[in-house]
Amino acid sequence: MYQATERTRVRRLPERAAYDRDTVHAILDEGFVCHVGFAIDGQPYVIPTGYARAGGTLYLHGSTGSRLGLRPGMPVCVTVTLLDGIVLARSAFHHSMNYRSVTVLGRTRLVTDPWEKDAALRAFVEHVVPGRSADVRGADRKELVATAVLAVPLEEVSAKVRRGDPKDEEEDYALPVWSGVLPLALVPGGPVPDARLDPAVPVPSYVAGWDRRGRAAR
Repeated sequence: MYQATERTRVRRLPERAAYDRDTVHAILDEGFVCHVGFAIDGQPYVIPTGYARAGGTLYLHGSTGSRLGLRPGMPVCVTVTLLDGIVLARSAFHHSMNYRSVTVLGRTRLVTDPWEKDAALRAFVEHVVPGRSADVRGADRKELVATAVLAVPLEEVSAKVRRGDPKDEEEDYALPVWSGVLPLALVPGGPVPDARLDPAVPVPSYVAGWDRRGRAAR
């Protein structure tokens, strides 16, 4: 269980809050892109980037030439949100979305140890397509120099989850207006081969059988 702090305690609709590790890790493991908020010289920035979780550490992928990569050791706010459905209520005010989100607060640490950096880069690939890192060429020296890997400890963390039906005003339940949930899901299409791929190379099973939730539940 993550201990709620003054900064991570959910204040609005606290009944949707979750601080247990299973919920937090499941959301992080299912997502692909996080948004990282930070400030430089008083100017706020929010950037999207790839990430991967390894145990109690969140690794952020970036460029050594980016604002975030050039200034390790900064306090950051990292968020991941999964959209599960559109909630259609009987009133415009109560329309909503079913979602699962995680907020992580911490300070970045530049990963310089070669073993940890290599492990993190492989984790980025495995996070998206499990089994892929064993097939592809690893990063060479030039690519390693150009890539920044930043670690954020999972210490100040909270999740927020909304699921279920619309929450209408009692008097509105009698209105003859359709209400309910329009579920949303990320579904892969058929694999499209690279135009220069040798036709003799088969589609790997981890590509043909890729599944968003199955990937996260590995």
